[in-house]
Amino acid sequence: MEPIQEASVAIPRIGSPAPQFEAVTSMGTLKLEDFRGGWLILFSHPADFTPVCTTEFMAFAKLHPKLREMNCELLGLSIDSVYSHIAWVRNIEEKMKVKITFPVIADLNKEVASRYGMIMPGESTTETSRCVFIIDDKQIIRAIIYYPLTTGRNTEEILRVLQALQTTDKNGVATPANWRPGDEVIIPPPKTQEMAEERVADKELKCKDWYFCKKKL
Repeated sequence: MEPIQEASVAIPRIGSPAPQFEAVTSMGTLKLEDFRGGWLILFSHPADFTPVCTTEFMAFAKLHPKLREMNCELLGLSIDSVYSHIAWVRNIEEKMKVKITFPVIADLNKEVASRYGMIMPGESTTETSRCVFIIDDKQIIRAIIYYPLTTGRNTEEILRVLQALQTTDKNGVATPANWRPGDEVIIPPPKTQEMAEERVADKELKCKDWYFCKKKL
C-alpha cells in the first residue's frame, strides 16, 4: 500500500504564534483575536453525532467552569456545518442532560484545520483528529496534544497541563512528572558553578544534588 502523500503544510509548533483565523461557530462568527488576554484550549473532534466525541463534549462541558476560573476558554472544531453543530449540541442537552457552554467552529472548507495541522491523512482525509492546542494570553502555543480517532481524551490531564503552565509562568519554576497543584516544583538548574554551590547550601530547598532541587510554593 502506497503511503498517502500530502502537500507540505507548516504545522504550528510549541512556542510559535497561534495561526490567526476568523470562523463561523455555533455561537456566531469568532476570531482568534477575540480570545487575546486570556488562555484558550482549541480542540478538534472527528465528527458530530458520534459516540466518543459526545463523551468528550460532556467532559469538556463539565470542565468549562473550572477553566473559566483560570481565565481560560474552550473552542471546539470539526469539519461539519454550523447546523450540524447546533443540532448535535441540542441533542446532547436533550438526551444526555448536559449543556454545552462553549462554541464549536464549523470548518467546512478545512481552513482552520489545515492551519493547525488537525488532519491526519493516515487516519482520515475527511475528519479532523483529536487535537488539543493550549494557547496562552499572548496567543502563543504552549502545548500540543494529539489523540487518534479511536481514543477519547483525558480532560483532567488537559487541565493538569494548563495548571502546570500557569504555575510555571507565575513562579519561574518547572513541574516534575505527574505533578499536581500543591506538589513540590522543580527549580531550574543553575547556570554557573557559583550558583550550583549556592543552590546546594540553600536550606529552603530540597536538593538531591546541585542540578536537582525542589521546593514547595
